Amino acid sequence: MAHVLQNVVFPLDRDPDLLPLYADPETWSVIEDEPVRVSNRAHLGNILGRHRARIVAGRRVSMGTYFNAFPASYWQHWTSVRQVQLTVRTTGPATILVYRSNGSGVRQRVATREVTGEASTSFDLELTQYSDGGWIWFDIVADEKPAVLEGAEWTTDQEPKRTGKASLGITTYNKPDYCVETLRALAASPDALEFVDRIFLIDQGTQLVADQEGYGDVATSLGETLQVIRQDNLGGSGGFARAMHETLQRPESDFVQLLDDDVRLEPESLRRSIVFGQYATTPVLVGGHMFDLLDRPKLHGWAEVVDEHPFMWRNLYQEKMPHDFGVSNLRQSTLLHMRMDADYNGWWMCLIPLDAIRKVGLSLPAFIKWDDAEFCLRAGEAGFPTVSMPGVALWHVSWVNKDDTIDWQAYFHARNRIVAGLLHSNAPRGGRLLVHSRRVDLKHLMMMQYYPVALRAQALRDVLSGPEHMRRNLATAMPAARALAADYPETVVHRDPSAVLHARRGRQVYKQLPKNDLDSPKGMRLRLFTLSTLTSHFLHRPNPANIAQPEVEFGKEDAHWWRVPAFDSALVSAADGSGKNIYTRDRAKYRRMLRDTVRLHAELRRRWPDLQKQYREALPDLVSPQSWQQIFEEKA
Repeated sequence: MAHVLQNVVFPLDRDPDLLPLYADPETWSVIEDEPVRVSNRAHLGNILGRHRARIVAGRRVSMGTYFNAFPASYWQHWTSVRQVQLTVRTTGPATILVYRSNGSGVRQRVATREVTGEASTSFDLELTQYSDGGWIWFDIVADEKPAVLEGAEWTTDQEPKRTGKASLGITTYNKPDYCVETLRALAASPDALEFVDRIFLIDQGTQLVADQEGYGDVATSLGETLQVIRQDNLGGSGGFARAMHETLQRPESDFVQLLDDDVRLEPESLRRSIVFGQYATTPVLVGGHMFDLLDRPKLHGWAEVVDEHPFMWRNLYQEKMPHDFGVSNLRQSTLLHMRMDADYNGWWMCLIPLDAIRKVGLSLPAFIKWDDAEFCLRAGEAGFPTVSMPGVALWHVSWVNKDDTIDWQAYFHARNRIVAGLLHSNAPRGGRLLVHSRRVDLKHLMMMQYYPVALRAQALRDVLSGPEHMRRNLATAMPAARALAADYPETVVHRDPSAVLHARRGRQVYKQLPKNDLDSPKGMRLRLFTLSTLTSHFLHRPNPANIAQPEVEFGKEDAHWWRVPAFDSALVSAADGSGKNIYTRDRAKYRRMLRDTVRLHAELRRRWPDLQKQYREALPDLVSPQSWQQIFEEKA
């Protein structure tokens, strides 16, 4: 029996930005090592359906694209599948060319077939030469007459290692419109639903999904597959822990597939992730990549890792992200042919085997931030690695127009990173984690951003209080953090069009510098700058005129930590461009907060071995199903 590993699919949205991710009818060349589009022949009218496309006479269309090439290296490395069959169904005269690449992106032709009339053409392919990387794909060329690709799929006769389905866990807080669209996409995708046991929609908001227009119809369509669960807002970690807990009760499920709420789903990706999980030699977490929902060809999240020093997350090859497939297609992007191994995957889309949850527990009660990374690290240490799987992805609102390090989320960034370090860092006293954390505080202080420093100080105090605080303040930490903003005027975004704000000395304009040649201080100059700025802010009062009216104005991209501290006050554009914040130097707050951050970080460093022991001993109970069941009953 042939098992479908991957279908060739096309977008039904009439969005030209999506087309490069599915099909490439364009001609490319390389000039000075950069990909250049020679001709643009992409026409949405040639997409005839979810699986069908027209190849215009005299044209060539490549399926060597993100969603339609086959990620051979991942299948070779993580499964025992060694033979796959590509079947291409066509109508009309055409030439089918099959290609492969290696980990360096070098392309080689594997096979060529000429077809006429109605044809079903199969290619037997071996997965034996893709250890370091590589994809397989096919192109179709039409001659003097047009041809139609009627469908194509990658199959194997090999049986999967496990046959259980996946339950989906969607956690939402006041995003009912997004959720209904995701449910519609699932309801319209029987190929994906075939692998789904239950859809658990964990609604933690006040704008209920059940009240959203269109919910009734889609709920009827999904029937008993959909189960909506209401609970208090316990953050992403509480919502996903609920989905994990519910899935553990489902004998038909071998996996739980976590999905964020503000996403646009490619249902074929959901299907692929579950199938890959079924075929993995040993159970693995299968992570999906993240494209920008507001700039759809841009890939933001690929393989993500946590650096031991300073215990911080990032993309592998961070400097190459985001990758714009509208500018450089898959075949032209050498780096994307390498097999990349991940430490964790964001829970915008992540398939977790229940075997891992049974062994290591549920999500940490972290509310938001680091819950996904911490769980994946914990699972990896127990023998369940994370695979960041190409061709498995969705679109998520990116962080381009956000800066959550200076809003209420600063508390969770600080606390959960340190807790994750206590649980998983092998460096003595956290290595450079605490040095880096203190440096973040100093930058905020020099920038006159006192609110995030206050939140981060509270985060450190809570960490020092012991692990039990995480369960105790799970539902209250976020409201408390948001309430604290009222004490810090710089958090107000001024948007009133009738009161246009101006700075005394006007806007600071900087010459455009090369990406890797910013004017930031480095080396000894950095040390001298930091010391002199910290001392100056400690000793000198701000000019009263600069308190009454902002001294200068900065665009968001110019408001770097080494520029703003030279002034007593600054008018800075908000990250989303909706208004402006006013940062004003407050010597009393600065002095108090500087002393606090030095003292708290010193205490944390001194007590690190003892705290590490406490948190590691408490972890099994914090993440146990019994502990979470008690929380759910309390917050029902």
